[in-house]
Amino acid sequence: MLTFRQAEPADMGTLLSLIKELASYEHLEHEVTATEEILTAWLFDKKKAEVIFPVLEGKIIGYILYFYNFSTFLGKAGIYVEDLFIQPNYRHKGFGKQLLQHIVQKARSEGLGRVEWACLDWNKPSIDFYLSLGAVPMDGWSTYRLTGEKLCRFAQSTPIDAK
Repeated sequence: MLTFRQAEPADMGTLLSLIKELASYEHLEHEVTATEEILTAWLFDKKKAEVIFPVLEGKIIGYILYFYNFSTFLGKAGIYVEDLFIQPNYRHKGFGKQLLQHIVQKARSEGLGRVEWACLDWNKPSIDFYLSLGAVPMDGWSTYRLTGEKLCRFAQSTPIDAK
């Protein structure tokens, strides 16, 4: 039977390993700069996100990392799922669905307005899975991102005076 548990600081080595597995699957290994220390600081000291592990027969088989956001249109908070990962040997057995359902039930129990996530355009297995749940893609919306040097450069730039 699948159970769920919150991550603890001692789990950061396991979490980092799973993050690297996800990055490898997404062909984004070069983007992983997280360390156990960084994860501990942001997840436990600063409390900026949370992680839940699905556990099968005492073994962690994946993770979901999420944080709270806010919809001004709904006037309510929601959950944004940054990562949802099930190890390859455990896929197609309903565990990913149970993990996502666990988060959706959490959102409902807290009175939140929505649960959102992003998916790479080429990831057909995941897209098909999300569509099978009744999730819909956000047509007309694009995600924009500032990271690294561009983030620093923009943060240090001088704003143009409004006239």
